[in-house]
Amino acid sequence: MKVKKFVASNMSEAMKQIRRELGDEAVILNSKVTYTGGWLGLFKKKKLEVIAALDMDSRQNHAILKEKQQKPPIIPVQQRVNIEQNNKNDIHHELTEIKKMVQEMTVNQLLVHLPEPIQVICGKLHEQEINDDIISALSNKLLNRYRNSDNEPTMNQVVEWAKEFFISSMSTFEHGGISPQKKFINLVGPTGVGKTTTLAKIAAGEVLEKRKKIAFITTDTYRIAAIEQLKTYANLLNVPVEVVYKLEDFQKAIIKYAEYDHIFIDTAGRNYREMKYITELENLIDFSQSMETFLTLSTTMKEKDIQMIIKNFESLSINKFIFTKLDETSTYGTIFNLILKNEKGVAYLTNGQDVPDDLEECTRDLLVNHLFEGMKL
Repeated sequence: MKVKKFVASNMSEAMKQIRRELGDEAVILNSKVTYTGGWLGLFKKKKLEVIAALDMDSRQNHAILKEKQQKPPIIPVQQRVNIEQNNKNDIHHELTEIKKMVQEMTVNQLLVHLPEPIQVICGKLHEQEINDDIISALSNKLLNRYRNSDNEPTMNQVVEWAKEFFISSMSTFEHGGISPQKKFINLVGPTGVGKTTTLAKIAAGEVLEKRKKIAFITTDTYRIAAIEQLKTYANLLNVPVEVVYKLEDFQKAIIKYAEYDHIFIDTAGRNYREMKYITELENLIDFSQSMETFLTLSTTMKEKDIQMIIKNFESLSINKFIFTKLDETSTYGTIFNLILKNEKGVAYLTNGQDVPDDLEECTRDLLVNHLFEGMKL
């Protein structure tokens, strides 16, 4: 038996080499994708390594060869699928790496001619995942102030200018907690962001600090544990809780709690990237009431996924955002990107599980301080 290895750019080229050296009677024993060369893990060249054999003395091979004389050798379907899938994965990985490298190059080109304090600040903001267009606008503002200064500005001065930029950029968006005038406080958002715990924190502040008369409504009938969790909080605060299964139940609860200051509504966590779950909410809650609705989001979520959820909630009147799990991330850029893109303020930030602690009523100054503390200048 004559066995030989062939290396080519693709299977078509490999087959040409095999036929040229072993003839049409050759049999492919194995093939695999290999990589050569490259720079810093990028731009590697992909090669196809094929093992082929020829055995003219075997009767079995003679029969196979006779059949193969009538049609060219073929690669098993599953093998072709595996090769194609590997090719797609490799291309996707390379494109991702190239995109990342281009983004880094773009930021570096933007910063290279700036004074060092501005370079440092903008570089740190990029690490915090602030969008490049925001960084570009900031760098222009900082450079203008830098050039117009009588003396060379210190790093601390430039940091203060950067903080002023972010505070000013959010000046038209309302931040802060619940409105005293709103009777119904509604928290919506996807699974796992901590809506029930956050709702309890806000409610506890109203009961313990402001002495308000409150009640709970839960529409989360999908999870028994969620109802029990809210009932536990309700018992601790000595307030009633109503479980709502349909719109008629919600309307009865409105009448039942007519004399209360605030009614806090806990909704089910669902995959709100799908519009059908938004429709379910609309059919369960009477949004025409005196209501304030907060979209609760986790800072650990991907910005792209969050933006899709926000878009789907456009049919409802989302008043402000709540961002949870600040203690589980070191980057806060997503918060600012979403505020500026969607032109909505933030009601609360949470940074832990303790009730009623680990809750901050949001202000522009508080948001900016979190961002710059995370930058560790």
